[in-house]
Amino acid sequence: MIDKLKQFFATASAESSPSQHQLAVAATALMVQVARADRQQDDRELQAMLDSAIKAHEVSPKEAQDILDDALAQADDATSLYQFTGLINAQLDQVAKQALLQSIWLVAFADGHIDHYEEHLIRRMADLLHLNHREYIQAKHNAEQAHAARG
Repeated sequence: MIDKLKQFFATASAESSPSQHQLAVAATALMVQVARADRQQDDRELQAMLDSAIKAHEVSPKEAQDILDDALAQADDATSLYQFTGLINAQLDQVAKQALLQSIWLVAFADGHIDHYEEHLIRRMADLLHLNHREYIQAKHNAEQAHAARG
C-alpha cells in the first residue's frame, strides 16, 4: 500500500513538473511584460526576445518564434507576474535566474532607452525571483555592457 502511494505521488509530481517549453514561455513572458511597460513594444525588443530564446534554450529560430508567440498570448492573459516567477523559482537556481534577469535587461536596453516603468518592473521581477540587490545590479551592468558591445 505504501509503495503504491509513493508511486502515485512520484507519478503525480513528474506530471506536474513543467516542460522546457513551458519554462521558456514563462521566462519570455516576463520579457514581454517589460517590453510593454513603456507602452511602446518595439521590433528590436521582440528580436531581443527571440535571440534570448535561441541562446538560453538552445532552440531553432522557428521554435523561438513559437515560444514568443505563446509568451505574447500568455502575457495578454496574465493577472500577475507570479504565475511566471513561481514556475521559474521552482525550476531554476540562482545563477540561472540571474542570467534570466540579464536577458530581461537586454530586452529593456534593446530600444536604446530604459523607461522608469521598465526599471521599476524589472526590480519587482528581481524581488519575485528572490534575487538580491547585488544580483539585480550585476545583471543590469552585464546587460548594459553586452548591449554596448553590440553597437
